[in-house]
Amino acid sequence: RCTTARRLLLHDSIHDAFVERLVAAYKQVRVGSPLEPGVLCGPLHSKAAVAAFEQGVEDVRAQGGRILCGGRVLGDLPGFFVEPTLTSIAHDAPVVLREVFAPILHVSRYADLDQAVQWNNQVAQGLSSSLFTASPEHMFRWIGPEGSDCGIVNVNIPTNGAEVGGAFGGEKETGGGRESGSTAWQQYMRRQTCTINYSGALPLAQGIKFE
Repeated sequence: RCTTARRLLLHDSIHDAFVERLVAAYKQVRVGSPLEPGVLCGPLHSKAAVAAFEQGVEDVRAQGGRILCGGRVLGDLPGFFVEPTLTSIAHDAPVVLREVFAPILHVSRYADLDQAVQWNNQVAQGLSSSLFTASPEHMFRWIGPEGSDCGIVNVNIPTNGAEVGGAFGGEKETGGGRESGSTAWQQYMRRQTCTINYSGALPLAQGIKFE
């Protein structure tokens, strides 16, 4: 999905244990035809997408990151199949800041919420974001004006989760429009501004008078 997370920011207090469990989960992902029962990860859409995946993996290593899981093209499968890939890398590495459009998830550790929000907002894209927390204070900071700058700002659901009635769309390089939700009707309308003067007089702007 276009809303699938590419960056995972983990607090220092949970980072190591979380990554260990996440690697174990990644190793259980079946790759293959999405028409087969039990398959979670299907193919990429083209040879160019596979090349972008390979370049992304190469960039991770070149920019000081590590491949925690995956990282290979599955040439034994007919089609454009790659392994879902998990990395450990600095939050501001160039490969992390750009969209590769491949199943690569970059993991970084943070110290406090202010730092996490800053890192979330430092990229040029802004479609979807999620915060997982039990703190109401952190929740309202995240969804408020000083929080995430994405068009979709979730709490305790994944980035690819979206309510059917919610407005869908992003900010920054991910666009500024919205589909569905309360603005859906605007897609089918021609908007115009209409002002009617019933006074019988002709008021002029800025108090201008012709004498």
